[in-house]
Amino acid sequence: MHLRVHGIVQGVGYRHALRQQATHLGLTGWVRNRGDGTVEAVACGAPDRVEALIAWSRRGPAMARVDRVEVTPGE
Repeated sequence: MHLRVHGIVQGVGYRHALRQQATHLGLTGWVRNRGDGTVEAVACGAPDRVEALIAWSRRGPAMARVDRVEVTPGE
């Protein structure tokens, strides 16, 4: 799945926390900050674990404020 996270998600540890959560769930993929202030990620793995990561991404770490998460199927 491809995720695009909007809100206050840069400079608050969101990217690092997302990477840790994905690793904890046994997922592979990547995550990066984008120039427009969003965080973009691709997560690959068991569907239930990807869904768990998506649910987590809607909350994020304590310092983040997630406004919305766009989720689209990956290639």
